[in-house]
Amino acid sequence: MGIGETAESLPTQPGVYLFKGENDRVLYVGKAQNLRARVRSYLSGGDGRYQIPQLVERIRNVDVVVTPSVKDALLLENELIKRHKPPFNVRLRDDKQYLALRLDPAERWPRVTQVRRFRRDGAQYFGPFTSSLAVKSAVSTLHRIFPLRSCSNAVFRDYARRGRPCIEFEMKRCLGPCCDLVNETDYAELVRGTALFLRGRSNELVAHLSEKMQKAGEQERFEEAARLRDQISNVEKSVERQRIVSEKPVDRDVFGLARNGGEVEVQVLHVREGRVVGTQGYSFSNVRVDDGEVISSFLGQFYGTEKGRQIPTEVLAPTEIVDDGGLEALLRDQFGKKVSFRVPRRGPLRELLAFAAANAEVGLLRRLEARDSIDAVLDELRERLALSEIPRRIECYDVSTFRDSIAVASGVVFQDGAPCKADYRRYRIREAAPDDDLACLREVFQRRFARVDSQPLPDLLMVDGGRGQLAVLLAALHDAGLRRDAIALAKERDLESASPRVRRSGGLKSERVFTPSRVDPVMLAPSSRSLLLLQHVRDESHRFAIEFQRKLRAKEGMTSILEELPGIGPAKRRALLRHLGSLRAVRAASQAELLEVPGISARDAATVFRFFDRANESGGAVAASRGRKLAAQKETEDPI
Repeated sequence: MGIGETAESLPTQPGVYLFKGENDRVLYVGKAQNLRARVRSYLSGGDGRYQIPQLVERIRNVDVVVTPSVKDALLLENELIKRHKPPFNVRLRDDKQYLALRLDPAERWPRVTQVRRFRRDGAQYFGPFTSSLAVKSAVSTLHRIFPLRSCSNAVFRDYARRGRPCIEFEMKRCLGPCCDLVNETDYAELVRGTALFLRGRSNELVAHLSEKMQKAGEQERFEEAARLRDQISNVEKSVERQRIVSEKPVDRDVFGLARNGGEVEVQVLHVREGRVVGTQGYSFSNVRVDDGEVISSFLGQFYGTEKGRQIPTEVLAPTEIVDDGGLEALLRDQFGKKVSFRVPRRGPLRELLAFAAANAEVGLLRRLEARDSIDAVLDELRERLALSEIPRRIECYDVSTFRDSIAVASGVVFQDGAPCKADYRRYRIREAAPDDDLACLREVFQRRFARVDSQPLPDLLMVDGGRGQLAVLLAALHDAGLRRDAIALAKERDLESASPRVRRSGGLKSERVFTPSRVDPVMLAPSSRSLLLLQHVRDESHRFAIEFQRKLRAKEGMTSILEELPGIGPAKRRALLRHLGSLRAVRAASQAELLEVPGISARDAATVFRFFDRANESGGAVAASRGRKLAAQKETEDPI
């Protein structure tokens, strides 16, 4: 059956359609009130958008999913776009890179905390904020105006047990609820004021505080009236710093769009009570749809997937929204209020759209300039290191060993000079000896190259180390029948006659880049951006490996750590405990005693003994240090 005949047989109910190309790859996901009519409009040429012919000529099949309503189709569309990542759809990434503030009024003593996810847990969320600096500024302002507690629950309980508040109380940044220095009614008023302030409802907040100040003055509670006066002053000063874009106290989200070919930037202005309280920018590359489709798909994902997002009463868009009423119905059901979508053509609202578009233009220009800059850096790397292609995607590997007993490795990925943390990988070394760095690397590369079908190789493979580490990488590539550019990065070796912290020309030790085509290492200029990029990649792989190592060390009890020892599986752990009686006995056993355990080889015994022998040495030092600290603390706390 041809694609045209398939379209004629589709149902007329609401739902989602998936256009598929060669190898059943999903090219485009869309929603419709009438599936048959919508799909036929594509195939008959009734859809006049310029990208449609490019899409139609690649369609080989179409699948549909019928839904109860177009609102449900919108939700399903968002999920399918996330899952399949179709090339003809605009895909909005999750807001996990943005920070938000969370306030849970259900707690007895609520506090404002920083989070990266909006959740439907009954709490109130404010944001998102585009930088940690913006969050710190907001929290600092909040603590000055509304001194809620900032400590964790564990710290709160600790000070409650001590019976005295922390220094935040002395600085008038907390009212000391841990020691019952404030009643719940007054604290609840602070919580309400915090929520109003973060929501941008400054007029309502000032009116409420003014009313309370007047009542306090009439009842001759002058100290409380003065405190409320200061609160009002601080709120008004904070509001003055926000740009006024409307005299009417209307809550709006204003969307501006800028485009340069396939590069698109969408800027969102959050207007609350007529003032701009926040902005967000979203970048998209290789966009193959027109502006109307970009905005429509963007809005569906922006509002349809974030359950805790603040919803305004009005949304201003730069183009007509392609929607069958599903988005409005979804927002009305989820948030209990109607949200109007408008495309203003003239007047102040059109000027507001122009303001958002100007911000989008600035964001797009900065991104394109940054891309041109990184292109120059990558091109310099290709030329200086004699690479076969521009290293847009770089993978770097590093090994980290703990007490020569537990070894882990990291693999980090950079795309166009920026880290792709979703593609980072951690490796637990299971076969190689932990004290053999080259053997550990060989194991990691063998496991990595066995997955090239699901994880294609990057443009450049990199390893932290010298010529020995590079040789291991090249051998692993050869054994796997693969070819790829590869380098190693290492610091210059210390001279016997020189300080280990200083190189001959002064300053820090220089870096050496080893390549397969040269005997001598390549010495890039210390100030060159190409070397700084390689250092960034190498340092990130080192940090990621150390972080994994610390995570293992943070496990509670030596039994958990024992599970990480290479070659010591469940059967051998049981044999050790059964033969020696306890973990303490295993820790105190000599290498000869460990060899007597059934199933434990000489290598296993050496591994366990070496680990616990070093643990005992460091543990004794830690215990002695803790004893000295406790003695000093007791000396200062005991009365004279």
